[in-house]
Amino acid sequence: MTQDEMKKRAAWAALDFVPRHTIVGVGTGSTVNHFIDALASIKHEIKGAVSSSVQSTEKMLALGIQVFDLNDVDSFSVYVDGADEINSQKHMIKGGGAALTREKIVAAVAEKFVCIVDSSKQVDVLGKFPLPVEVIPMARNYVARELTILGGRPVWRESVVTDNGNIILDVHGLAITDPLALEQQINQITGVVANGLFAARAADVVLVGAATGTLVLQ
Repeated sequence: MTQDEMKKRAAWAALDFVPRHTIVGVGTGSTVNHFIDALASIKHEIKGAVSSSVQSTEKMLALGIQVFDLNDVDSFSVYVDGADEINSQKHMIKGGGAALTREKIVAAVAEKFVCIVDSSKQVDVLGKFPLPVEVIPMARNYVARELTILGGRPVWRESVVTDNGNIILDVHGLAITDPLALEQQINQITGVVANGLFAARAADVVLVGAATGTLVLQ
């Protein structure tokens, strides 16, 4: 079974966690694209979705799923999104698709966060995948210096501008043994909009697509 097939398996399994006749929070990325396809199969049974990115919004609209502005929604039951890495405490690194800030906002509003991944995303210690940090453009060099002090090697993702008009620094070389503390520490650097550690808002449920089936971690 290919990695993409395992992603698809986890994504379709997430439908079991979607309450009908409600609004669904939808993340961003290759695994989520499979979830959007799955969601389209029940689009007449849900009110619509809240999206974490322009990319996901465009895909959902093309499939006939109504997309709501988050400012018009007080709360919703479930947010479904992927991860670039996830540990046994359900802490994640996200942001490979540069949508981390909006993903954090949508996740904060949701009552439950369902993370969908293939088995290759499971790790003992976060940090092999470079940690994305969204930064105000004028603060790029200052933030990079501060991240270097923390022990990382920040690299500007030059070809990328986020949906919010900012830039991404990918921080290499970190072994993140205390994700919550580092998430808070990086957020305190002036010029940082958000970072890709999801520890303060970890996943509630993890669906792991594997060759043998989908593992449910709660």
